[in-house]
Amino acid sequence: MILSKKGCRLGVTAAVLFAGGMGIAILSASAATLQEIESRGYMVVATEDDYKPFEFIEDGEPKGLDHELLALLKKEAPFEIQQQIIPWTGLLAGVSTGKYDVALTAAVVTKERVESLDFTMPITEATYYYVTRADDQSIKGVADLAGKTVGVQSGGASFAALPELEAMLKETGGSLGEVVQYTSFPEAYQDLASGRLDYVVNGIINLTSLTNEQPDRFKLGQRVAAESFAAWAVAKGNGELLTYLNEFMAKVRSDGTLYELQKKWLGTSFPEMPEEVVP
Repeated sequence: MILSKKGCRLGVTAAVLFAGGMGIAILSASAATLQEIESRGYMVVATEDDYKPFEFIEDGEPKGLDHELLALLKKEAPFEIQQQIIPWTGLLAGVSTGKYDVALTAAVVTKERVESLDFTMPITEATYYYVTRADDQSIKGVADLAGKTVGVQSGGASFAALPELEAMLKETGGSLGEVVQYTSFPEAYQDLASGRLDYVVNGIINLTSLTNEQPDRFKLGQRVAAESFAAWAVAKGNGELLTYLNEFMAKVRSDGTLYELQKKWLGTSFPEMPEEVVP
């Protein structure tokens, strides 16, 4: 069963399909095109507030890979870029409904999300792994996750990756245990450290950052899903805006800026990333 922080239970597949269906139903009737953005003179982008090393607040200042890319985009954009720093939970839905023009966050590209959103060239690899407590000797590989309690982000790609993990567990005769959903990953890491969770599923970059910073508390595990990538998102069908953002991405790729920023914030770079992700 899946357990949210508020105690709500729902099936993995049903929840994912429901989210995708919502995106289709409310598609981008109110999403602004590039021409409309240029006409009104500003573009609204939404970023997260607690997604280190991509987007986070430190000493009152926004930092991370996405924030540095945003700063570069602002310098060359022919219009003002207004930034809304919000929790993850309303970010992608806000772009689908037209509340925000761009989800300027490292959103993992999934089959469900491409039903209601279009994604730019990826900004990083984002394959999903698990992390455990550093002193946990009971989990040595994926098979040992069977029946144990896992933490994921509510409505996030870590949640959407669970069917793949479940399939991997079935191959060894195991099954997925209780799933607890969180608004943000720091909450999940806290519960992992205190023993309320057995492991947390998140992208390799985030977990590498976490385990490098706190090696005495956390230990990186193995891959639990197929290779995946993260990118910015716009409302489905907003082609001109997508092209504009992809031109920016192509530029920071070709001059090496993206890979320098990846190295700075992620500790590694991914120069072999595809130009388009088809999940």
